[in-house]
Amino acid sequence: MSRILIFTVFFIMLIGGSLFVKAVNLVKCDTLKLTLKEAVGWAKTNSIAAKQAVTIKETKYWEWRTFRSNYQPQLALSGILPGYNKAYAQVLQPNGTILFQPIRNDNSSLTLDFKQSIAATGGTIYGTTELQRFSDFDRNTVLYNGTPYGLGYTQPLLQYNSLKWDKKIQPLKFNESKQAYIESQEQISIKVTQYFFDLLLAQVNLRLAEANFANTGKIFNIANAKFELGKIAKNEILQLQLEVLNAQKSVGTAKRDFEIAALNLKSYSGIEGEERLKLTVPDPVAQFSVSSDKVIAEAFENRSDAIAFARRLAEAKREVAKAKGENGLVATLRANVGFSNSATRVFDVYRSPKSQQSIELQLSIPVLDWGRSKSRTKTAQANEQLARYEVEQDKQTFKQEIITQVTLFDMMQEQMELTIRADKIASEKCQIASERYVLGSLSITELSIAFQENDRAKRDFVAALRDFWGAYYQLRFLSLYDFETNQKIKY
Repeated sequence: MSRILIFTVFFIMLIGGSLFVKAVNLVKCDTLKLTLKEAVGWAKTNSIAAKQAVTIKETKYWEWRTFRSNYQPQLALSGILPGYNKAYAQVLQPNGTILFQPIRNDNSSLTLDFKQSIAATGGTIYGTTELQRFSDFDRNTVLYNGTPYGLGYTQPLLQYNSLKWDKKIQPLKFNESKQAYIESQEQISIKVTQYFFDLLLAQVNLRLAEANFANTGKIFNIANAKFELGKIAKNEILQLQLEVLNAQKSVGTAKRDFEIAALNLKSYSGIEGEERLKLTVPDPVAQFSVSSDKVIAEAFENRSDAIAFARRLAEAKREVAKAKGENGLVATLRANVGFSNSATRVFDVYRSPKSQQSIELQLSIPVLDWGRSKSRTKTAQANEQLARYEVEQDKQTFKQEIITQVTLFDMMQEQMELTIRADKIASEKCQIASERYVLGSLSITELSIAFQENDRAKRDFVAALRDFWGAYYQLRFLSLYDFETNQKIKY
């Protein structure tokens, strides 16, 4: 058999095998084609992690609404309707003895209270209007008592003002939670990218294993023809038989790894259904340069950690103010004015009501506490200083992480270019090696090495893509900035 005939047979079998594989794929179950961006978008909408992030976001929003309500006027209606009572009650007699008398009455009341907190001073303005109706069924009498209106003010003196400090800290917490939600979305991108490339690598390994198995079988058939012509030794045939068995084992292992990786991606992303996943190899984003200063500036403007730095310092200052406010003289001033009246008819309660006023100042002064007040204040001040040092250290770590990631991303861009070139060279070298083996100018060992180098180049290409996209999404997460479109990331 001439060399040209052997070469022709090899390529006919190669084309026929390719057509056979395509035909088999058509009979398989439906295939869901998925790109990296589609997988990321799907996970951000349907994954459990995305639903958890939305729930946390809603929880923080309603916590914020609860905080805001503390500074709004509060109006409450309360009452006892009815207040019926039938019992025996002890009645003190003029001579000091006690008699138990039957009573049967209804003592109902209705009260409308108003309250408004003042954040600047920590005081509270309040108002009330009340009407009480007492019915004595035994004596058939009805009495009314009421407060047409009353106004009052309570002011803590020299005390810790929680409203003032909450007004400083709670907005920081709310903004922190909003940025944390955006970060959670970017963390989903990072996670789903890992699962995507796990499956893509398994997909490439399966394709390479199937192609190697098919090619090894074809080469084995050609080698048999050469052996019959006496052109190769028995040892080479045995070597090819071993290669065929190893290739077949590799196909089985690759199928198992593919199914596991597909299950992981589906499970995390929330993809339901029995469709077989087929991933599209993503292209690297257009090369662009990233400045560390730019990323750091965006990170300090956008990241929840940057907001947390300010919040932690404010919380430390709050604890100092609280410790000082609870030491020494503690006083509360209360004052109220209003009108009240009683009558046998309800409308008479509101005719010419009698004025009432009250004012009081409550004091509490520690006389001997064995240095407890001073110790609490000093502890809070020491914790504030420690918080400053910790925040400063965390800022340095924050910056260093960004600088490292920018350097890594630049390296990944360079590595990606080199890997693409290496993959092209390995593919061309494998093709030439196959042709040389068919023509008889290359040994089976050299051909096997060429196949291995080609497989390694394909895997290295996918690994480089994984590192590149991982570094890209990590950079987005660290800055919450889209460097492709030059705008802040928002959801």
